[in-house]
Amino acid sequence: MLRQSSRSRAVLTGAVTLVLAAALAACGGSDGGKGDSAKAGDGTPAATTPAGGDAAAPGTPTAAPTAAAGGGKVLMPTGPAASLSKVRDTGAGPIFLTKVTGAKSGVSGQVWVWLPPEYNDPKYAKTGFPVLTLFAGGQSNGYNTWTDNQLPIQEENERLVKEGKAHPFIMIMPVQNFNSDEKNALDCSDIPGQSKMATWMAQDIPDFVRANFRTVKGRDGWGVMGASTGGFCSAKLALQYPDVYKAAVPIDGYFIPDSGLWKGHDAEKAANNPDILVTQGKADVKMYVTAGGANGYEKNVVTNWVRKAVPPVSITYYEQPGGKHLTSDFKKMIPDTLVWLTANLAGPASD
Repeated sequence: MLRQSSRSRAVLTGAVTLVLAAALAACGGSDGGKGDSAKAGDGTPAATTPAGGDAAAPGTPTAAPTAAAGGGKVLMPTGPAASLSKVRDTGAGPIFLTKVTGAKSGVSGQVWVWLPPEYNDPKYAKTGFPVLTLFAGGQSNGYNTWTDNQLPIQEENERLVKEGKAHPFIMIMPVQNFNSDEKNALDCSDIPGQSKMATWMAQDIPDFVRANFRTVKGRDGWGVMGASTGGFCSAKLALQYPDVYKAAVPIDGYFIPDSGLWKGHDAEKAANNPDILVTQGKADVKMYVTAGGANGYEKNVVTNWVRKAVPPVSITYYEQPGGKHLTSDFKKMIPDTLVWLTANLAGPASD
């Protein structure tokens, strides 16, 4: 849902590229269940979810040796390994679920994981992969729409990999809230007195990924993407944590935090406001920012925000002709967003 209270005023500044084209990805739907259990690597589980089977499923993440300190492009898993439960099969391999308890935030929440088929190919045993974190639309309480077959981003990624148009991405899909009250959402932020969601999402979850999977060193292989509410989260976290993320794709998003939980915390709210963050000239990140062409209100929200961008933020604006704020239209953008992310993030690397 596009928040009707979230509005922007036009100010023409910043590094902005205006582009017109057709297509997009994410909102609505849920996923869950229990399935086969697996370990992401060797070691004691850092966090677990109940497992409904004894045997490891095909596509289970394979263990990799811990990397020695030093140079190189690849960061091998540092451990300890999380316990992963398979919850769904896609046409491009299984989606796993775990619970990540953050050492820095103290937050414990569900995280879905998909590994591209290449990850478990012996030819790539010493290869690090880029990471794409996907944020859902709506309140995302106990679900993430990117795990739903309405938005087949995993199958699209693998199709584009085979065509030589996209990197094989590790996909990480965290929950965003712990209740369904959208008026009092956590806004992917460290709201005083609430769960420290920004710290969990932008620090603890990357730590979990590095502990369990082979990744590309540094931020060059890390991106965030989301639609609607997830668009807000991806824009905000990329601007707040440019040391973690190099690129972001806010799809049909809004850019002003509007949770009722900010009441009495105006300074903190301002510090988590993408409408302000994009004007500060502090984040060296690239963004692919989209709006549906059929929704005049949405176009105004998005384009007014885009015009505020101050370098080194670099934004490409992409308008979906005839696009509405609907899952069916978001789905059409999946290929374009993956191709853009591939052009702006480092690909698989080996030493």
